[in-house]
Amino acid sequence: MKTALTIAGSDSSGGAGIQADLKTFAANGVYGMSVINSVTSQNTKGVFGVYDIPHEVVATQIDAVFDDIFPDAVKIGMVSSAQIISTISEKLKQYNAKNIVLDTVMVSTSGCKLINDDAVEALTSLLFPLADIVTPNIYEAQILCGFNISCEDDMVKGAKAIYEKYGTAVLLKGGHLDDTSNDLLFDGSETWFTGSRINNPNTHGTGCTLSSAIAANLAKGYDIKESVKNAKDYITGALMDMMDLGHGSGPLNHIYKFYPSK
Repeated sequence: MKTALTIAGSDSSGGAGIQADLKTFAANGVYGMSVINSVTSQNTKGVFGVYDIPHEVVATQIDAVFDDIFPDAVKIGMVSSAQIISTISEKLKQYNAKNIVLDTVMVSTSGCKLINDDAVEALTSLLFPLADIVTPNIYEAQILCGFNISCEDDMVKGAKAIYEKYGTAVLLKGGHLDDTSNDLLFDGSETWFTGSRINNPNTHGTGCTLSSAIAANLAKGYDIKESVKNAKDYITGALMDMMDLGHGSGPLNHIYKFYPSK
């Protein structure tokens, strides 16, 4: 069985972060492991507190995983401090980690800021060079490219700018635009992944789920384009399932459909 590691924050509501990643790994047929770098107090309505784990503890968690069960892919989610980012970077280089998916978590789906200002520079300078693919949403891409994105033409310009600036493949997610749910992969050329817009209010954790599904597919040996396609199909299926746990916005990643290993 292929393996995948998530390095991210804990979501107390279970719909995003580490919890979403592990559910998605299982649903996509890979064995999931985790390194928790922060504990958040959150639910589907918002984020109410973030407590960072000491960077030494993050380091020993990574050591414990790589020393025993070397992951076939690594997904990095919310990392809110520059010191922890530096620790993760050093450890991933030490172990020559492969198939790294960086979900550039800066702003949650509900609009909550999830990263310190000094951590943005550390993220782009230390983790972007290690990543095989980064997966910003529209808001995060605007921070990275430095201009507003309001249509698909802007998505092309933004994704290209990020690719040229940081030298890594970019999956720019279009779900926050009013008229599209199409995502753009830019890795030197454009590949669009189209999808119907689904009227589902339960969108908590979609970014975490998509990036961890990409990591699961990379772990199974698919290339980046095929991994993104499979992940897009997976998250679309989750949205179409219309799961609702009450109060209007429950987590989405509960489709336990196993994809065969390659």
